[in-house]
Amino acid sequence: MKGLAWLLILCLALTAAAPAAMAEESGFTVEVSVPQDFEGELNGRLLFMFDAQMPEEGGQVFDNLDVTGCPVFGKTVYGLKAGDVITMTAGDPEVYGYPMQLGEVPQGEYAVQALFVRYTQFNRADGASIWGMADHGGGGSITDNPYNLYSDAQMATVGSGTVRLSLTHEIPLGYELQEGQVDQQGNYEDTGMVKYVKIKSQLLSDFWGCDMYIGANVLLPKDYDAAKEYPVLYYQGHWPGGNAPLNYGRTGSESYEAFNAYWDSGEAPDMIVVTIRDANMYYDTSYSVNSANLGPWGDAIVTELIPYIEDTFNAVGEPWARALAGGSTGGWESMAMQLFYPDFFGGTWPMCPDGMDFHAYQIVNLYEDDNAYYIDNGWTQVARPSSRDTLGNVRWTIEQENHWEIALGGLDAVSLGQWAIWEAVYGPVDEDGYPARVWDPITGDIDKDVVAYWQEHFDLNHYMQANWEELGPKLVGKIHLRGGDMDNYYLNLSQYLVGDFLESTTQPAYEGYSVTFPRVGHSGNISNQDLLEEIAQHMIQYGPENAAQILGR
Repeated sequence: MKGLAWLLILCLALTAAAPAAMAEESGFTVEVSVPQDFEGELNGRLLFMFDAQMPEEGGQVFDNLDVTGCPVFGKTVYGLKAGDVITMTAGDPEVYGYPMQLGEVPQGEYAVQALFVRYTQFNRADGASIWGMADHGGGGSITDNPYNLYSDAQMATVGSGTVRLSLTHEIPLGYELQEGQVDQQGNYEDTGMVKYVKIKSQLLSDFWGCDMYIGANVLLPKDYDAAKEYPVLYYQGHWPGGNAPLNYGRTGSESYEAFNAYWDSGEAPDMIVVTIRDANMYYDTSYSVNSANLGPWGDAIVTELIPYIEDTFNAVGEPWARALAGGSTGGWESMAMQLFYPDFFGGTWPMCPDGMDFHAYQIVNLYEDDNAYYIDNGWTQVARPSSRDTLGNVRWTIEQENHWEIALGGLDAVSLGQWAIWEAVYGPVDEDGYPARVWDPITGDIDKDVVAYWQEHFDLNHYMQANWEELGPKLVGKIHLRGGDMDNYYLNLSQYLVGDFLESTTQPAYEGYSVTFPRVGHSGNISNQDLLEEIAQHMIQYGPENAAQILGR
């Protein structure tokens, strides 16, 4: 009986392995051609993807690129010319796929498409020469960035034979550049209360070895008077595109309509609200700090962009009148900027911020864990989740999300994904000029030398604790943290650690708050109206005697 059991197990194992073996033996190949009329040289990342059904009219297969979306396979290529053909095969070590490899594709009829992410070479001031997707107003999105190429979507047999596609389409810029305009960080037309600005940053241009720009979207208060001074809220976060700060002007939900009515009525504080356009080759935002891989974005914002905004819109150029807020990525940015520029800003309202303490990098303890992807129990291993719903159901794991990013960008941290930007912001430059990986992207094994660098430079809780004697007096009353205790990305764990430290401070006490809301997910749990009112009251409390008058209160 024991022998029969082992025989059954062996048969099942061979059966399970059969589809992959058959797909590889079939010689399944993908061939993607560069059009004969293409001009110049083509460098970048080719992505091939397939899906169960053809997209609806006007849609693309690549619209379903996501951790839980369609399978995708990537290969980085350089020096292509018109008529060249890029080949993907199961045996090609330069091809990486998710959630399967090319030799494991189940045979069948699928909707297929190719997308080519065009790379630019950057020769930085630190001597690094690297490739990545330059921003042309696409906000860090590979499917929106102008000049990326793609093929027609079509039905084809996948898993056997050859699929042939041609990169016949280019994502358009969508408008004509006017004299003096550049496409970087986009271009948008002003409206009554929403203004769009863009400046060339000398600091960033020097670092990147080419012209670099920062943009901003500016929401002016009702009855804005250019002769009057205004405080400013810098609302941090992801790429805003042409959207007004705080979603002013949007419709389709009660919250949008309520905020529009609030702002238009003149009931809102007399305050300017600014969001920043700072897409780059690593992500849709710079994280608003100085970093070894991205350059001096923090200094560029503080010493170049903000003075320009204050001069252009007659903003109050004093710390009490500069507030910070944001959610998720913007939550981390608004916390980091307050800590790194404590004398420049007068208060911060981070909501559900990214991990501020690397003892809780989402659910990974970088200091004590050896592997990011699995908890090793000896006889068993448990996959670490990356995302959950508020009932605790796991949506995907850390390993899955990282492997998806490898398919999009390769083994260098240039996927324009969440884990890649964290490595670019927090980490040192590796020998090849790209960000040093904090863990092996395939296995999840953690590099403690890189972790040590992260701790020294970007563990915000460590930074506060190490510098509280000098830093604390500059932060009194300025920190206001909000989040949900069922944060969908486990970011509440980091907030607990930061909150515990802040609540322990006595010399001086921080005099702010850190609150998590029960049964709430990835949210700050506050309306834009209430946030503005709270910030206004803070400015009145800590500002000059006429702060209430300036704010229209």
